[in-house]
Amino acid sequence: MNKFQFIYKCERFKELFLITFFGNIPTIFLGVKLRNILYRAIFARIGNSVYIQDSVEFSGTSSIEIGNGVYIFKGVCLDGRGYSNNKVCLENKNNKICLENGVVLERNVNIGALNSTFIHINQDTFIGPGTCIAGPGNIKIGRNCLIAAQSGIFANNHNFADLELPIREQGVTRKGIIIEDDCWLGSGVKVLDGVTIVQGCVIGANSVVTKDIPPYSVAVGAPARVIKKRGEKELSKPMSIK
Repeated sequence: MNKFQFIYKCERFKELFLITFFGNIPTIFLGVKLRNILYRAIFARIGNSVYIQDSVEFSGTSSIEIGNGVYIFKGVCLDGRGYSNNKVCLENKNNKICLENGVVLERNVNIGALNSTFIHINQDTFIGPGTCIAGPGNIKIGRNCLIAAQSGIFANNHNFADLELPIREQGVTRKGIIIEDDCWLGSGVKVLDGVTIVQGCVIGANSVVTKDIPPYSVAVGAPARVIKKRGEKELSKPMSIK
């Protein structure tokens, strides 16, 4: 065991110890206050007045930053460890999950930083229950966004051109995803790799966003098509998205 592996195992033990013994203390029995204080020893940063309910799962806390006034509800999973070929990347220190001030993660949100991934959720953004946000491409979500329940934001695509190899062995592309400020994604929306949703957009429930969406647009469908600009009447024909 080399020096780096030893340090990693020590950090991992400390993380597991604190989360195992203090992560499941019920909220009503000072659980929130204890976690707010003790978790400072394992997170890259944790702000003031952070509300972490019981039964929240954390991994790779040294890669996770949490701002002031963040709310994290039961069943949330934040994984900052990173993976390569289904194994934890012990030498990968480039992963980062950053939750800025006022972010809310509702129940059963799953966020994974996979293999040198930066996932940044800006101030006062709400992530609805059951939503999944995953790399390995970088993901940036702006301020004052509303991401409704059961949505998925996936910054990768599998290669599949080689008919002789299983798809899982052909690697992935990772262009990244940007969702700018003041966007609302309805329930069940899926955002695929390489997409930018520009400021002020509304994406209808169960839509699949495969291409960029221009500012202040309302888009629906699978694949999503712009049907109007906010404040305007519906277009007679869907606007093409480039």
